[in-house]
Amino acid sequence: MIVILNKDVKGTGKAGDVVKVSDGYARNMLIPRGLATEATQGNIRHLEKQKAIAAEKKAEEKAQAQQQAEKIQKASVLIKTKAGKGGKIFGSITSKDISEALREQHGIDIDKKKFQMDAPLKQTGETGVDIKLYQDIIARLTVIIEAE
Repeated sequence: MIVILNKDVKGTGKAGDVVKVSDGYARNMLIPRGLATEATQGNIRHLEKQKAIAAEKKAEEKAQAQQQAEKIQKASVLIKTKAGKGGKIFGSITSKDISEALREQHGIDIDKKKFQMDAPLKQTGETGVDIKLYQDIIARLTVIIEAE
């Protein structure tokens, strides 16, 4: 019997896959538990529509992320903080601080978890910080730290 999987089934396939399984396995295990539906012409058309809508949505999200990356590449964020001798600042500048400064100065709202920083910034000067906006879209933001 050919079925469409509604959820991931170990050893059989992932959600959305059209697979051929034995009749007993389909009737006694997959269909009663809601793990699969029978692959009729109507169900297959419905699945194809859902996949097309999902692909369209993914492409739209990627385009928006690309536009946002271009805005971020052009922008720079200025953060003023107290600093000691040699440009060493008191405390540190974290991704949360940079996110808030980006929102205040440019109106771009980015979640602090998307910033890719090895460690908080602890030195005055100009630094580049990577922001992962989408799976393969990474923008570089220039962060300028000045002493008050």
